[in-house]
Amino acid sequence: MPPTPPPASRSHRRGSVERAQGRIGLAFVTPYALFLLAFGLLPTLYAIYLAFTKKGAFVGFANFLKVFKDYRFLPAVEHVGIFLVVWLVALVLLVVVLAIMVHSIGMRWLSGTMRFVYYIPGALAGASSVMLWLFVLDPTVSPVAFLLEAMGFDSLVSVVQADRLPFVLAIIAFWTGAGGWIVVMYGALNNIPREVLEAARVDGAGPIRTAWSIQIPLMRKWIAYMVVLSFAGGTQLFVEPRVLAQASRGVVSQDYSLNQLAFLYAFKQSDFNGSAAISLVLLAVALVLSIVFVFKGGLFERA
Repeated sequence: MPPTPPPASRSHRRGSVERAQGRIGLAFVTPYALFLLAFGLLPTLYAIYLAFTKKGAFVGFANFLKVFKDYRFLPAVEHVGIFLVVWLVALVLLVVVLAIMVHSIGMRWLSGTMRFVYYIPGALAGASSVMLWLFVLDPTVSPVAFLLEAMGFDSLVSVVQADRLPFVLAIIAFWTGAGGWIVVMYGALNNIPREVLEAARVDGAGPIRTAWSIQIPLMRKWIAYMVVLSFAGGTQLFVEPRVLAQASRGVVSQDYSLNQLAFLYAFKQSDFNGSAAISLVLLAVALVLSIVFVFKGGLFERA
């Protein structure tokens, strides 16, 4: 039987392993930190400077007040708000339900195929996805024209009217991004110990009771994570309404979302200060609500 190494030797070896792991972790984090500094923090600081200045002079909240008084600002806030409510509610409900359904499939090949099919739309870029949906939503060329005509739509313009546009945008966003989140939630479900699920079955819990009382509570952190990232992305709504505005010949306005309004300020009115003010408003709202979701969802709690 080999002799037991002295405690000092074990401690030295453990310290060497920890230092090696620290160096490897630093090597992984450093590139991200550099990109975050160059394309995240520095632009944010510059936007803060622009938002509180005019021609290099400090003007306080003047740029914010100018933006708030713009007749286009409140409608853009309303449009983004309605879209976020519709999209996030649909995203949470459908992603969780679909992930649990896929996870419950006993045949591994079928479960893997379903995950792959769900993930395919996420491979399309935002603009490509919207272009695809332009054909789907146009009854004259759509493969589901019979459904659109049954709902009373005879043209793309009739589909993208203002009162139903938040739902159209939510469908496009869900189709593009839900597949990746279903895969993430599937992984979260795999982390639930089988013993817990088997104990629930022994106690007589059916699939719905098991999902409601065990699976969904144990997925709470991942659901909060999904909501935080999806909310942050949803406030940046730009590509979808912009492409639809061009395709509908003005039925969808060029200032439908706050990001579009910021774009108009910067590149149509040459008012980068006002554009920066809108950007900071979006950043502040996203940060505050993300913090609420993080702590309510227990994202940083240890098990």
